[in-house]
Amino acid sequence: MLRRSFCLYFHVKDLLLSPIYTFSRQISLSPSPNLKTLCSNGQLNEALLQMAILGSEMKFEGYDTILNQCVSQRAIREGQRVHAHMIKTCYLPPVYLRTRLIVLYNKCECLGDAREVFDEMPLRNVVSWTAMISAYSQRGFASQALNLFVEMLRSGTEPNEFTFATILTSCIGSLGFKIGRQIHSIVIKRNYESHMFVGSSLLDMYAKSGRIHEAHGVFQSLPERDVVVCTAIISGYAQMGLDVEALKLFRQLQSEGMHSNYVTYASVLTALSGLAALNHGKQVHNHVLRSGQSLYVVLLNSLIDMYSKCGNVCYARRIFDHMSERTCISWNAMLVGYSKHGMGREVLELFKLMREENKVKPDSITYLAVLSGCSHGQLEHKGLEIFYNMADGKDGIEPEIEHYGCVVDLLGRVGRIEEAFDFIRKMPYVPTAAIWGSLLGSCRVHSNVDIGIIVGQKLLEIEPENAGNYVILSNLYASAGKWEDMRNIRDVMQEKAVIKEPGRSWVELDQIVHTFHASDHTHPRREEVARKVKELAIKFKEEGYVPNLSCVLYDVDEEQKEKVLLGHSEKLAMAFWLIDAPEGATIRVIKNLRVCVDCHSFAKFVSKLYARTVILRDKNRFHNIVGGICSCGDYW
Repeated sequence: MLRRSFCLYFHVKDLLLSPIYTFSRQISLSPSPNLKTLCSNGQLNEALLQMAILGSEMKFEGYDTILNQCVSQRAIREGQRVHAHMIKTCYLPPVYLRTRLIVLYNKCECLGDAREVFDEMPLRNVVSWTAMISAYSQRGFASQALNLFVEMLRSGTEPNEFTFATILTSCIGSLGFKIGRQIHSIVIKRNYESHMFVGSSLLDMYAKSGRIHEAHGVFQSLPERDVVVCTAIISGYAQMGLDVEALKLFRQLQSEGMHSNYVTYASVLTALSGLAALNHGKQVHNHVLRSGQSLYVVLLNSLIDMYSKCGNVCYARRIFDHMSERTCISWNAMLVGYSKHGMGREVLELFKLMREENKVKPDSITYLAVLSGCSHGQLEHKGLEIFYNMADGKDGIEPEIEHYGCVVDLLGRVGRIEEAFDFIRKMPYVPTAAIWGSLLGSCRVHSNVDIGIIVGQKLLEIEPENAGNYVILSNLYASAGKWEDMRNIRDVMQEKAVIKEPGRSWVELDQIVHTFHASDHTHPRREEVARKVKELAIKFKEEGYVPNLSCVLYDVDEEQKEKVLLGHSEKLAMAFWLIDAPEGATIRVIKNLRVCVDCHSFAKFVSKLYARTVILRDKNRFHNIVGGICSCGDYW
């Protein structure tokens, strides 16, 4: 029966000889307190003593009461005593109690014991199957959960809404997604699609597989939507980088009366971080404070990330400093914020404080943030010291390939191209496309054509479909005046139908996000904005601005190059802001690609002559410009 389960005999002998049993033999069977009363008062050990006194007179209700208390307290040792008592007294527990044992062992992370109880069950119902499937799903054993679900179907047991909701959480990865679609068809046949739990799991599965439109279709079909479902779809949009859509949906659901929880707010803050929509972020922060949920660490971490990515790193630090509890994620969020702002010295100071407090141990992401901060902050010597301490095992964390990539970036940024190239060749890992791409970018900045061509050719072999590699290599040829080679690369791009991601920038004004593309012909006020850019260029030239024509990598005359420069999306966004924004308001521009040198110079003149703070955020970092001086020190 149950004797083989438990792994058990290993515990049974000890448990039957424990003081609680030997003592029970020495006392009389006098009137005893009610088991339910003992358990409700939290007196689990006294309840176990009473169980021992009752011996074979113990009934279903008593076992149920004590097991429920063991489950609620995650009391594994006490639960094992109950299980041992069943074995000793030859009690044959019904399906319900065996299922409670499975739940107990799962909650106490004894998955093997849970499976042994399950395998020994002479009868199983949908609840016991679902409990075991859930145990595998919760512990990340997706294939075991899926196999057990198939077994369940073959046994003739009909799944219920909880079974479907549980198994869909295991449909991850490409293979899992295919199985998930098959399960979806079973869900439709069994008419469970409109059930809240099942719909939420379906939505989550599609969102995590990148099928956000199918996820939205499931969302729309649900007759009722609770906060979990609403949060799942918002989170799905945010994780896909569809930040505008996530924000629109959040507003819509709020207007429909949705009550947000801390997970909802964290998902919305993720979207706002992507948009760098500070005003929206402040409003969400106010909602959080009013809702009384501001003590959740995960939410505070999201706020630190949001304020950092909106260019307000000082406010992010204020939240960080006032946290009563900080996890490693909290430290990492603040370190990454400083790193992205090029504040290398602040990164090192915070890292030192983290180690001195010694409450939270740094992890591999911590070291990525620190090395990246050294790279952006022109602190290559300190960065190399930290890396080689890692490599020597002094910090207790083995460097991963991403850490090696940081060193390549660090060396490349300061122009130590040959050293970076040699470092890659001696790495214990096979270099990734990202590492070669970092070095190629450095070759472009420092005009190292020879190594750049070698690296570029490697990249074209590794990632023939990546337009960025072709563009950087062609730009490298153009900067060296090798126009024929540049045209050949562009021809290859056309032959392979490789499309370069167009440059675009956006700003938030009056709670509306305005997007501009290079030489924009789509914005409704494009003519007004274009006139403003020309007006600014004339004014800035009088103050010493000289267009950097090297940023235009076309073989055209200087007049045409200057015209191209004036059409850059960053300039259009800044001009639009100056037309409509209140006097003295900070200009915040986000760019999907790297900010070019000329736009960076242009932004410095905007800051200086209009007495504005200008915050440019590109795909790699921030430029916080005050009084014409940038936080990057013109090094990025």
